[in-house]
Amino acid sequence: MPTTTSAATSNPPKLVLGEIVSFAFDTFCSNKVRFALTALGMVIGTASLILVVTIGMTGKQYVLNQIQAIGANMVYAEYQGGAGNVNPDLLTIDDMRAVLQQVPGIAAASPVVNQDERVPVGNGKERDVRVLGVFPEYSAVRNLVVLSGRMFDAEDEQAHNKVGVITQKLAEQLYGSTNDAVGKVLKLSGLPFTVIGTFKERVDTFGQSEVTSNAMLIPYTVSLYFTDTRDVKQLYFSATDSAMVLPVTEQIRKVIQSRHRSESVYQVDNLTELVAVADRTANALTLVLLLIATVTLLVSGIGIMNIMLATVSARIREIGIRKAMGATNREIRFQFLSEAILISLIGGFAGVIIGLALPFSVRFFTEYRIPISGLSAIVAIVVSSLVGILFGTVPATRAAKLDPVESLRYE
Repeated sequence: MPTTTSAATSNPPKLVLGEIVSFAFDTFCSNKVRFALTALGMVIGTASLILVVTIGMTGKQYVLNQIQAIGANMVYAEYQGGAGNVNPDLLTIDDMRAVLQQVPGIAAASPVVNQDERVPVGNGKERDVRVLGVFPEYSAVRNLVVLSGRMFDAEDEQAHNKVGVITQKLAEQLYGSTNDAVGKVLKLSGLPFTVIGTFKERVDTFGQSEVTSNAMLIPYTVSLYFTDTRDVKQLYFSATDSAMVLPVTEQIRKVIQSRHRSESVYQVDNLTELVAVADRTANALTLVLLLIATVTLLVSGIGIMNIMLATVSARIREIGIRKAMGATNREIRFQFLSEAILISLIGGFAGVIIGLALPFSVRFFTEYRIPISGLSAIVAIVVSSLVGILFGTVPATRAAKLDPVESLRYE
């Protein structure tokens, strides 16, 4: 290859650099299979890197969406017990009203009074139903989804209307569908209640919350017909903003504790800790997968170094001829280094395309949209370049140090 002595300067002309890159590309094309197999490791490693970031982002987003669906701004309170208490010091509706008066930043609140009833369903059969007495605001606090009909409102509450909404599963089991359930009558302790709507939790809690599969919501004022006490099982609050959840939780705890005996224990909590745990878990999973992807990249880098060392050994006479014609050590080093970088970049770009295409293609088969990080693609290209530079330096340096006379004599 023709070169000039001016190429030996510390800053070689762009033409020389262009020739070196072109020569590296020609070398790659003349050994397509060998270099393609070498680049395959980089393809897998780069694609893994992007998929790992995607998996981490998707897992975190999924968990956060689940928590958001339950009610990210929700704060709940319930009685836990007391040391040596003969009579339980339960929560009351007055506790909720005191909290609303003394704690700013609360958008809505609702008590929960629960009891189990057996209701006739025809043909002499009965069915167990979990009856929850709540405020109309309960639907917003718990982020419920009304499937048919409507949720009872403040007018129903004030008028003590005997109405209720039932879960989707209960409606389907009793009446066949959610639409057919609207307008039907269920008798609770002999009192007829009209079903005005059906609902479901936005996220299925699998019966682990107060809303079971056979639950029925009725106005709180009507639920007092079935009990002679104003005690409630739980109090639910919704903060106006997610930033207010932690301070509101602490203030609610103080208000409730101040209204009861000092030895009584109340759980006042929110879903913020769940968000933090989910975030830590997703980050830990992402870190483990990143380590695996890093090992893959290192293995592919070692493969590049191995093939470049073999290439140097096979092209010793060529190196000697180039040096005899005036090529400098810098140019020889850059030639072999550019070949290593070229392999890495080709594998890196192919891996990026695969890594981005797989999560993007999911939207053609499902309604779910997997988040794609453009930053991860940039990082993958940078990493693949660094791998090429790092593992190509040793072979390039070895080629540059070869003695031209000995190289010309090499057979």
